[in-house]
Amino acid sequence: QVQLVESGGGLVQPGGSLRLSCAASGRTFSNHAMGWFRQAPGKEREFVATVSWSGRATEYADSVKGRFTISRDSAKNTVYLQMNSLKPEDTAVYYCAAGISYPVRTTSLIAYWGQGTQVTVSS
Repeated sequence: QVQLVESGGGLVQPGGSLRLSCAASGRTFSNHAMGWFRQAPGKEREFVATVSWSGRATEYADSVKGRFTISRDSAKNTVYLQMNSLKPEDTAVYYCAAGISYPVRTTSLIAYWGQGTQVTVSS
């Protein structure tokens, strides 16, 4: 059993940066691949980034490549999403997710979801 709690969202100007954190409880955290998804108003929830259980492999949506970085700190049971060069189209609720196997790219394979954190990019 894994519980995920996101934090770090907020309002930021275009071109700015935010770092989202996802704190996990449960001793099985290190056995899960992790992912970040986002959902904008009126849009489907979409894949953003994923990281393997070891942290050595990552994948990103084309829309965020070069701007976002996913990482995990197993000692802290935490996964991060560093978001740089933010654009208004990045505005969404961002959700942390855990899956059994890597990559975590489809919602049907998600075992656990966080509650979401709002990211708003606006001038």
